[in-house]
Amino acid sequence: MPDSKSLGGQPTAVQVESGRYSKLPSAFKVIFVVLTVVGIGLAVYYLFSLAFFGTLLNIGYYYLLFACFGACVFLVMPARKRDVTIPWYDMLLAAIAFAVPFYFSLNAWEILMIGWGVPPNEFILLISTIYIALTLEGARRFAGIPYVVVIMVIGIYPLIADKMPGKLWGLGFTFPQTIAAYLFSPSGLVGLPGQIMGNIMIGFLVFAGVMVSSGAGDFFLKLATALFGCYRGGPAKISAIGSGFFGSISGSVFANIVGTGSFTIPAMKRLGYPAHYAAAIEACASTGGILMPPVMGALAFIMAIILNVEYRVIVLAATIPALLYYYGILVQVDCHAAKNGLKGIPKEELPRITTVLKDGWPFITVFFFLIWALMYMRWEAMAPFYACVLMIALSFTNKKTFLTPRRLLALVVSVGRLVTSAISVVLPMGIIVAGLTLTGATLATTAALVGLGADRIWLILVIAVVILYVMGMVGIGGYIFLAITMAPSVIALGLNPLAVHLFLLYYSMIGSFTPPVALGAFLAAALARASPMKTALTAMRLGVVIYFIPFFFVFNPSLVLQGDWIQSIYLFLLCLIGTYLLAAGIEGYAIKLGVLKPYSRVLFVVAGFLIALPEMTSEIIGGVLAVGSITVLALLRRRARSLNGAFSRTS
Repeated sequence: MPDSKSLGGQPTAVQVESGRYSKLPSAFKVIFVVLTVVGIGLAVYYLFSLAFFGTLLNIGYYYLLFACFGACVFLVMPARKRDVTIPWYDMLLAAIAFAVPFYFSLNAWEILMIGWGVPPNEFILLISTIYIALTLEGARRFAGIPYVVVIMVIGIYPLIADKMPGKLWGLGFTFPQTIAAYLFSPSGLVGLPGQIMGNIMIGFLVFAGVMVSSGAGDFFLKLATALFGCYRGGPAKISAIGSGFFGSISGSVFANIVGTGSFTIPAMKRLGYPAHYAAAIEACASTGGILMPPVMGALAFIMAIILNVEYRVIVLAATIPALLYYYGILVQVDCHAAKNGLKGIPKEELPRITTVLKDGWPFITVFFFLIWALMYMRWEAMAPFYACVLMIALSFTNKKTFLTPRRLLALVVSVGRLVTSAISVVLPMGIIVAGLTLTGATLATTAALVGLGADRIWLILVIAVVILYVMGMVGIGGYIFLAITMAPSVIALGLNPLAVHLFLLYYSMIGSFTPPVALGAFLAAALARASPMKTALTAMRLGVVIYFIPFFFVFNPSLVLQGDWIQSIYLFLLCLIGTYLLAAGIEGYAIKLGVLKPYSRVLFVVAGFLIALPEMTSEIIGGVLAVGSITVLALLRRRARSLNGAFSRTS
């Protein structure tokens, strides 16, 4: 298994997911559980507008949430890999991480109504500075040094903005003003990060914990196995479909890889898939779960907040790109299985679909209830809590899902880990937002990107992707960063806002399996005992759709249902054809045509790309190229069969 050194100094995915909870003394486990329960209770109290103990101000609620789960960061995530047990300094940091925002919550009314443009006294300035440092340290422990470096560079900018030359110039702030902006202003930690964590993500993270603890991951795997296990390359298709279902709910690439990969990777290896190929399939499939409606790991709601649109608009827009992504994986998996003669799982070893549905009906019921609550009732932030109550109630109908006290404790711990890891990554984004917006640097960044791209939209998009890739920012953090800095520049040039934000979301996920970051691929490689780099490179090939489809829909929003429905269906069908040709060319095998020669593979890849490109001339050229290539290959194949037949008769 690659350690933190092999990953460029970043914590491995295994570390991120597990931490050291199991090694904590009993007293600290109790503290972790209590803080998690209190945090969930606060969310319910605030989101459902309860008033048993008085009305809770929004920033007061956010500070209390930061206190509960910020302290958990230092309980479960070690500063160094060798810190298996909790050292004294982490106990101290956990106490401070709780006490400071708790103190701010006691002053929430004054902060909100009167405003703390600067900390009122030296004591508050001191504890505020310490808390910012703790926020950065928590981010380092979960997301790695590169992420913190980016935050620190932007965080320092307000102090020197008025001294910078040219387009880098901005409004300058004193140190107390800067600290106050980060902690007490609507553009800081209690702004977008507070809304994302406190209003949206916590509910879906609780829902994910409830579903996982109830056995949803096992159910979705069995369902995928019953439906697709008998076909060639069955376990690989199970990995793709099962991870798509599970990932949409769990919201975590790493939890998805561990939860489904522990079953699918050994099954693929037994069937004959090379270890690196099996790991790459799991890494790609688990990454796509975050892009898969209806839940999308709560990212749909974050996008809805930033764009100020309804949740269901985001979900509908994300449907076609997500289907194309998984279709591309399945085509390559099928071609690989056909080329190498890999069969499916024997029918006698497959679970019966009726048995699976009979045992798993509570999960299906809750899944469709959540969709109904989100799409029809529009309960949004409350929907996952209602779904949790329903899941807990239905869990008592089956001994396999019955929430015993042990399982209930595991549920709370699972939720605590999920929220803790999410808050450590999301919270520092307040520093980025405040640092850029207060100084006017957002406009400067926009102008700089437009200048670098020379007003060429495609070049501006490429530059933004390169910046994201170099920074190594993955997932929510990467998306929010580009949504703030880059999105305004391309939207101002006439692109559809929703298509632009989905573009950013897709490219924020490529780091999961694209070197040098590739934490998802490295984790899957560790489970498969395969070469990490070979796994990552194979995953790039399998997940190739994620690299070019965003460019297609950003230039033709009909692919994200932002236009005429007839055109959307037409482009979707073309993309299906193009994706098939592209995947077949990359894999080197096409159904009915057999193994492709090197030149044929190139022709298939080019034709597939041109057909999927939403532009009439390229579609015609790609279609002619595809038809010509397939016709020639079919004639050559028929001629070869005829010659073989003639040779056999002569012999």
